Amino acid sequence: MNIVWTWDVIRRIIEVIWAINIAFAIWTVFRTRRDIASTWAWLLVLSLFPIVGFIAYLFVGRKLSNDDIFNIRAEQRAIAKKLVGKQEAVINSRQPGAPQGQFARARQLIRLSLGLDNALVTFNNHVDVFADGHKLFDKMIEDIDDATDHVYIEFYTFYSDELGTRILKALERAAARHVTVKVLYDLSGSRGTTFRFFAHLEELGGEAQPFNSRSDKRISTPRLNYHLHRKIVVIDGKLGYIGGFNIGDQYLGVDPKFGYWRDTHLRVIGQAAMLLTARFAMDWNTTCRKTNKTRIDISKTFTSFKVKKPTGDEDEVAMQIVSSGPDNENFAIRRGYESIISSARKYVYIQTPYLIPGEPILESLIIAARSGIDVRIMIPAMPDYPFVYRATEYYAKYLVNNGVKVYKYNNGFIHAKTMVSGNNLSSVGSANQDYRSYRLNFEANAFAYNAKLTAQLKKIFEDDIKDSTLLTPEYFASQSRWRKFKQYFSRLLSPIL
Repeated sequence: MNIVWTWDVIRRIIEVIWAINIAFAIWTVFRTRRDIASTWAWLLVLSLFPIVGFIAYLFVGRKLSNDDIFNIRAEQRAIAKKLVGKQEAVINSRQPGAPQGQFARARQLIRLSLGLDNALVTFNNHVDVFADGHKLFDKMIEDIDDATDHVYIEFYTFYSDELGTRILKALERAAARHVTVKVLYDLSGSRGTTFRFFAHLEELGGEAQPFNSRSDKRISTPRLNYHLHRKIVVIDGKLGYIGGFNIGDQYLGVDPKFGYWRDTHLRVIGQAAMLLTARFAMDWNTTCRKTNKTRIDISKTFTSFKVKKPTGDEDEVAMQIVSSGPDNENFAIRRGYESIISSARKYVYIQTPYLIPGEPILESLIIAARSGIDVRIMIPAMPDYPFVYRATEYYAKYLVNNGVKVYKYNNGFIHAKTMVSGNNLSSVGSANQDYRSYRLNFEANAFAYNAKLTAQLKKIFEDDIKDSTLLTPEYFASQSRWRKFKQYFSRLLSPIL
């Protein structure tokens, strides 16, 4: 049978293929429960890009397996059961570093995080703020060299470059002193770093593994959409680091593409470091189910754990370590952000490299701004991911047109994830103001309640304004039609970026 390839025949074949593709796209997306925004975004991608879209879905669209979610939840329940105890009584009886008039907001946020994430509040913490990578990593290496019992490191990015090698050498020195050393990193975020990079560390008795995966199964572990995005260091259970910096030369500002790297990290001495130990142990032990590495037994550490009473010292920082991730739908960090914004009375200052807020945060920002609250957001002046940056521009324009002050940071690249408000509320951690951090990534933030720390973070923001440009409606109106189209199109894909 000879087929006459007329345009009508070709058109009908294309229509059949397109119909099959649409049916398969609908089946692929709807067979897994997800929110309506990401459902429509994936339908758009799979429909417009039949082959490329399905390849992308294979690697970044599939959700975590039920087994993975069960294992992560089981690990968290086992540890949380040991820790929660009498927190309600503590909250009712202690004022977390706040003047009497401001305590209501702090207590509300503390209760919210406790209810959503079993996040204990501790009071006897002393905090140093680092806004420069050189100072941060010099101090971190110094602390690792002083470790006597254990060093736990958990980063989204651990590159095998000059900085990564400096950190690794410090860990090797610690392991040679018979200090317990464990390294957890994200397989996708640490591209180019393989298990061979940590071979000598393991020869010395240390251990390293990629989160919830096996380092030799990179190709067969294609769920690239769910990243371990936390940036945590714990030393001897007494000292910890948490914030936005990763381990890599670009975070020292040596990459000519980005220039100076502006980020924020906290160094914490006190009981909050023990809670960072618990966070690390959950992530490490979950991964050990796949790798058979040595698990962490923290039961002895927390058997007699009691929250120390605050002394009234203004330098003491009350703090909660709050986590979120795709293993649960409590969205503890996002809802913590929303609580700070919605309860603001005078101002809210936010720094984030990606501004793709979901509807609850978006509406909270607009309501606050329209109510006379001084709402300021700082974003980078350059993209590191083009689609993400165009979506960021779209939402920046929308917020500017609704009374929010949005600044573009010009002195390099701003990667800090901070929020400050009122006299004593602040948050520093790994979670950006975007869908990915709200729902897809495993994140960790320190929510702190202290007037001096809040004032320090507020001043850092105000100093950064000096190197920033206030965006205006006229600025966005003057952009080209092509750029506006890219912003609108990227906004359609924002739930899956």
